Amino acid sequence: MRPEVKRRTEQKRRWRIRNKVKGTAERPRMSVRFTERNIYVQFIDDAAGRTLASASTRHEAQAAAKLAANKAGAETVGQAAAAAAKEAGIQTVVFDRSGARYVKGGKVDILANAARESGLKF
Repeated sequence: MRPEVKRRTEQKRRWRIRNKVKGTAERPRMSVRFTERNIYVQFIDDAAGRTLASASTRHEAQAAAKLAANKAGAETVGQAAAAAAKEAGIQTVVFDRSGARYVKGGKVDILANAARESGLKF
């Protein structure tokens, strides 16, 4: 598949998911995005259109550990995302995997389980 066609298909998939998954101030959307090198997590209030908290492999605390977009990095970022959410007063979220496959034992699953174990409710 041509790269531009693949990107367009992925974008359409993300838009379809985003039309169904909405975040509010009480229960924001936890958006997870995996690139080839990094992992990004944002807690978004779609009603107000703003980001309430975020975590990634590029944040200062995780950048020192030289994390990558692998399973070990996913677990660390999941725990950091839950900590950032608690600081912002967020306890329950709506999970948005942004079109990434949710395979048991995969990166998305590990990130979600680490966030759950750290006290976040999905």
